[in-house]
Amino acid sequence: MNIWNRSTRIPEIYGTIIALGLIVYFFAMYALGLLQVIELRLLNLLIMLGGVYYAMKQFSRTHHGHMNYFRGLAIGVSTSAIGSSTFALFLFFFLRFDKGLMQYIIEHEPMGPYLNAYIASFMVLLEGIFSGLFITFVLLNWVHSDQVNEPSGTSS
Repeated sequence: MNIWNRSTRIPEIYGTIIALGLIVYFFAMYALGLLQVIELRLLNLLIMLGGVYYAMKQFSRTHHGHMNYFRGLAIGVSTSAIGSSTFALFLFFFLRFDKGLMQYIIEHEPMGPYLNAYIASFMVLLEGIFSGLFITFVLLNWVHSDQVNEPSGTSS
């Protein structure tokens, strides 16, 4: 069986792809000296949106076009949580390694004096999880999913 067709590993596969996309984007912004431009962080949403969307499409493809609403919710949230937590772990180690970046954050952010690598990474994790919840909710209303059950009051 092809690794891309394993329906039990879809969140891990696409969560890892999201994390790799976020890490590559982080290094690109770091190399260009654009980490301080807050508006560019919105592109992280596009990376997560793409990963969650393709995870849902892959689940639907491996299940012959059927995706229950709640199964789609679980796929989307777990995919984004895996991607966010992996990126937060990477960011934690990067901030522990690059003391200059952590010092820049401390000096230029409003809550900077209260931040350290642990708190900054945890905040990135929370931001990613809540962004993933929002993205999943929006996508589930756009991507075709099976009905949860028949409406109340109808007979078959």
